[in-house]
Amino acid sequence: MRRALLALALLAAAPGELPPGTRLGLLVVDADGRELVAERADERFVPASNAKLFTAAAAFTTLDTAAPDVAGGATVRLEGHDVVLAGHGDARLSSAPDCRVDCLADLARAVAARTRVVHDVIGDDTAFPDERWPAGMSWNNMAGRYGTAISALTVDDDVVAVTVTPGARDGAAATVSGDGYYRVESRVVTGGARASFGATRLPGSDLLRVVGTVPAGAPTTLSVAVDDPAHRAAWRLAALLRAAGVRVTGRVVVRHRPLSDADDPARRGGAPVARVSEPTVLARLTPPPLAEDLRATMKASQNLHAELLLRRVGAVRGSGSVADGHAAVRALLDRAGVARAAAEFADGSGMSNYDRITPRAAVALLRWTQAQPWGAAFRDTLPVGAVDGTLARRFAGTPLAGKVFAKTGSLNAANALSGFIVAASGRTLIFSALANDMADDASATRAIDRALVEIAARN
Repeated sequence: MRRALLALALLAAAPGELPPGTRLGLLVVDADGRELVAERADERFVPASNAKLFTAAAAFTTLDTAAPDVAGGATVRLEGHDVVLAGHGDARLSSAPDCRVDCLADLARAVAARTRVVHDVIGDDTAFPDERWPAGMSWNNMAGRYGTAISALTVDDDVVAVTVTPGARDGAAATVSGDGYYRVESRVVTGGARASFGATRLPGSDLLRVVGTVPAGAPTTLSVAVDDPAHRAAWRLAALLRAAGVRVTGRVVVRHRPLSDADDPARRGGAPVARVSEPTVLARLTPPPLAEDLRATMKASQNLHAELLLRRVGAVRGSGSVADGHAAVRALLDRAGVARAAAEFADGSGMSNYDRITPRAAVALLRWTQAQPWGAAFRDTLPVGAVDGTLARRFAGTPLAGKVFAKTGSLNAANALSGFIVAASGRTLIFSALANDMADDASATRAIDRALVEIAARN
C-alpha cells in the first residue's frame, strides 16, 4: 500500500519531472509515528541544507536562545597602544552606515572616548579554532556569499559588496568599485538584456577579477566572499576609528588559534578543555536573542550563521571546534533515537558533500523536536510554503499553500525537503524527501512538491 501510494504520488507529477538518474528517498509518518509512505527510507543521502535541521535542534537544546546574546557579542580592549577587536561567535555584527543594533561603530566610539591615537588594530577570533571552511565543501563555492569563510569574529555576513555600473552605451567598459578592501580588475562590458558577470579571486589574494556583461541602466551589486573574516572586521574597525577621529598609526593584523588535537573530543578523551580568562574589555556588544538569528538562519538558509551556531554549541562543553559541535549533535541524536550510521556530518550548514542522512533520521529528529519545550519555536523557524523564506515561491496555488513548514536543501545533484505538512484531513504529517544523483545537476524539487501535494490530498 505504501509503495502504491508513492507510485501514485510520483505519477501525479508531469511526465519527465523526475530527472534521469534520480535516487529518491521518502518517508511520511503521522504524529504517532505510523508510516504512511516509505521508499528508501533507510538509504543515506547528501542532505544539503537539511543538515541545518540538526544544527538548529542542537542550538535550541544547548544554548539560551531566549535571552540577549551576551556571550556571543564582540568586544574591544586596549593592549598598550594597540586596539583588539575580539569575536565570540556572534553572526550579526554590522558595520553598515544605517546599523541600529549590534553595531561595530559603537565599539569604535568606545575606543575614541578613551584615546585619540592607536597603533595596530588587531582582529582576534581565537574564541574558536581556525576552521574557516567545512571539509568536503566544493572549492567553487568559496568565491560567493554561500561559501564565505567562518570565524568567531565576523562582520556584515563576511561578504564585500562590489558595485558594477554600466557605461553610457553598449560596448563601453563598465565601472566596478568596492570599498577598498580588494583591488579590482574589471573586464565588464556594457550590453545584453541581463547581467551576466562573475568575480574570481585566489584564496589569500586581495586582487578581485570581475568579468562579463551588464545591461545599460541602473548599477548592479555583487557580493564577494571573505577568506579572513577577522582581518576584514579589524579593517572595518580601523576605518570607523578614523571616522571617529582616532589616528591609526600601525597595521591591521589578526590573531588566529590553530586547530589542534585538543579540539577533538575523541582525542582529548576525558581531559578538560583549557579555558583562558578573558582580559578586561573596554566595551562589549550585546546582540539580540539567538532565537531571532535561528529564525533568520533557517528561513533564508544562511550558511555562515548555521556554521557559527554549530561552533557555539561546541563551545559549551568543548573548545568551539567543529568536532565538539558534532559531538553535541550526536548526543542529541542518541536521545532522539537516531542510529549513528543514519546521520553523519562534516559541517553545520550542509555545504559539505561528506554529509549523509537517511529520511528516517530526519523524521525521527523532527518528531523528537515536537516533544521538547522549544518544539513550537523550532517549527516556527521553518520556511512556510508559498509564504516566506526559501519556500516563498513553492506550493503557490496548491492545497498545501501555507500548510508546509519545512527546510529546503539544494547542492550539487542534491535536493531535499523535510518538515511538516497539514494534510487534507487536518492531520499534521512529518516527512523527509531526499533526492540525489540527478543527471546534469537537474532539479527534483518540482517532482517532490507534486508528490507531497498528492500524499496530503490522500490523507
